Order: sequence, then structure tokens, then C-alpha cells
Amino acid sequence: MPGIERMWEVSAAKILALERDFEPARGAPVFTVEGRYMARGWTDWTQGFRFGSALLQFDATEDRSFLELGRRKTLAHMASHVTHTGVHDHGFNNVSTYGALRRLMNEGRIPEALWERAFYELALKASGAVQAARWTELAEGYGYVYSFNGPHSLFADTIRSMRALALAHRLGHVLMGEHDARISLLERMARHLRTTARFNVYYGEGRDGYDVPGRVAHESIFNLKDGSYRCPSTQQGYAPYTTWTRGLAWIMLGFAEQLEFLDTLPDEEPAPPEGWEGLVALLRRAARVTCDFYIAETPACGVPYWDTGAPGLIHLGDYRSRPADPFNPYEPVDSSAAAVAAQGLLRLGHYLDGHGADGARYRAAGLRVLATLLEAPYLSSDAAHHGLLLHAVYHWPNRWDHVPPGRQVACCEATMWGDYHLRELALYVQRLARGEPYYTFFG
Repeated sequence: MPGIERMWEVSAAKILALERDFEPARGAPVFTVEGRYMARGWTDWTQGFRFGSALLQFDATEDRSFLELGRRKTLAHMASHVTHTGVHDHGFNNVSTYGALRRLMNEGRIPEALWERAFYELALKASGAVQAARWTELAEGYGYVYSFNGPHSLFADTIRSMRALALAHRLGHVLMGEHDARISLLERMARHLRTTARFNVYYGEGRDGYDVPGRVAHESIFNLKDGSYRCPSTQQGYAPYTTWTRGLAWIMLGFAEQLEFLDTLPDEEPAPPEGWEGLVALLRRAARVTCDFYIAETPACGVPYWDTGAPGLIHLGDYRSRPADPFNPYEPVDSSAAAVAAQGLLRLGHYLDGHGADGARYRAAGLRVLATLLEAPYLSSDAAHHGLLLHAVYHWPNRWDHVPPGRQVACCEATMWGDYHLRELALYVQRLARGEPYYTFFG
């Protein structure tokens, strides 16, 4: 807790500095270059993390100036994200803003106001339906919300946008199709989860020559003529047959929080073909195997290198047995992956504790990661640096990440999602430590 409290002090100054220095006309801040946040066009997927960070700051500290900042900026800048038909990122943008504001109202942290609640809930309903409309139908009950690469592409990242479908369904919404067909958002969410667990996660069953239990493919490619699976792929990892660690982290956290959500479904909800018990068993298996892989493949401090198959790792020797070195000359670490993964480890541990299984190993690992990120060299101590969580990377294969003079690999920079997820991780643990309401995306 002392480290978390210190982090919130640093975080407040970082949020205010970004508001002071970053011009909205430039787009959304993505990563820092020499300590200054910059935009980077690819998809506009980080805006919700910027304003959502202010809402997390309020949640943790009761400083209402951050509530007003997050609420005002959500109103001014987030509407286009609600109806954005071209991306798979609705969970990142809309659940982090409209979803957070609705959750705070549910908790009584924001005074109840009919039209304000209706505004947040309408945004979430529309977001869930728009996201679910990016649908690829497969045989045997499979299907998925496809990525910006096109209908043939299933991303690991998209599991976190299933939160948008979950919230919209909980609010009683459906996707209306041709001839007024009422399409269940819960059904599409369940099918996407099932497809991701089947094709993006490996279980050591001989699927290919690199089928290590818990390995994750960033992208799965399908033949749209007959709906058959073709191959693994990646956009930001080293290779299709290696594991990009941020993709692994999205899967770890995504499955853990969906298990928490499915626990709250009423008995009368129409079940998927394998039944709710069958789907939950599949998700539990996927969550455990990926978390086990992360623990086994990550250095002792809990911060991974950017890809478990990165070619320069061979020069680092037995790198798993010692803390990661963000200043090494061969491969960058990715602290943003650690911030996401730690929350997945903690949520899985908590979930297992509540279902008659031992979650202590995962909880201990998650706390170890958090303790690492709250100290140097990861937590930023430079007041002139916009970033909160240092040594994060975005797209190392494309060399989009800044390499400081005299260095060979990216280091010393931050990303918008890394900063956001460190805050969310700290809030999650703070609420547990203080006995406050358990933090979930659905409230």
C-alpha cells in the first residue's frame, strides 16, 4: 500500500501535465518520445485510456477534480468511439470511460442523475452492438468479432472488447439485423470467447511443432470461403509461432474478468451449445494455462521481454532466473504487458479462491509484478516525463518505439495503455487491501 499511495501522487502530476502539454487536435496520445506523449496513427485506440486514467485517479483518491476532468473529456471527445465501425477496440475506449462513469454512479460515488445515467448506458448499448456487428460466422458454433485487418482476422486483443458486449447485454440491449432479427450480444460474446480459447491459445496437444501449453497466437487467420482455420499470425510479435507477451497478457486478463462476469449471469439466460458449465470450464482452462505460461517464461521480477521468441534473448543467457534488464542491448522489455498480466493473475487467483480451488500461486505472482512496477526503474520519478510506467513498447518489429541515443533497443519510454493499466492494477489491489467493493468492469 505505501507504494500504491506513492504511485497515485506521481500519477496525479502526470495526468495534469498531459492535459497541459498535449493538443487534442493531434489525436490520441499513444507513447512517449523523449518523455513527451505523441500520437501515432494506426487505429485510434488509446483515447479512452487517457480520460479513463483521470476517472481511476478519482476512484482511488476522491479528488473530484479528476472526476470532472474525466467526465468533461468523455463528453467532449468520446462519442465517435461509440459508433466507430472500423475497429475491434470498443472495450479499451468505451468501457474505460462511459463504463467507468456508470460504475461510479452504481457505487454511489457520483450522485444519481436519471439523464446522466441514461447517457452513459445508451453509449454502452450502442458500443456493444456496433462492436458485435463486426462479425465473422464460422461452422460448428464458432464465430468472432474481427480485427481491423478484416473479416479473416481474430485478434487476441479483442477479448477485452467483450466487456462492451457484456455491458450492453446486461442493460437489455440487442443487435438488430436484417428483417429485424434480434441478435443476442451475450451469444456473440460467448462464441467469441469460445473461438479465442480454441484457436488463439495452445494446450500442448500437438497442434503444431511449437504447441507449448499456454502459448498465445496474437492473430488467427481463417478461410472465409468455408470458415476453416488456416494459421496463426501476428502484427506486433516476432513471429506466428512465438508469443508476443502483450497479446498473452490481454488473454490472461480477458479470460479472468469474463469468468467473473459469467458468475453473475442469472440461471434463465439461454445457454450456449456446450452449456454455461462447458464454456466456463473452457475459459478456466485457458486462463490457467496462459497464466502458468507467463509465470514460467517471465523473468523473476515479473516483467517480460516483448516476445518470448525474440531472437536476441539467446544472448541474455538464463534470463528467466533473474530480474529483467530494460537497459540490455538485445531486446526490449514490455512493462505494459506486465501491468496487464498482473491484473489477470490476481483476478484468476481471486476467482479460484471463490470456487474451491487454490489461487494463492497466481495471487502471489500478481503482487510480485505490482511490487516491481511500483519501484525504479519502472515507476517514473522525473517530473518532466509525461509517462508513469517506463520501459513499455508499442510495435518493436516496425521500430515505432524510441531508442535513446547510445542505446540499441527501446527503453525509458511509456505508453498510454501501460500507464492506464498500472493505475487500474493499483486500484484493484487498493480496494482489496481496504475491504472496499470488489472492482469489476460491470460494477
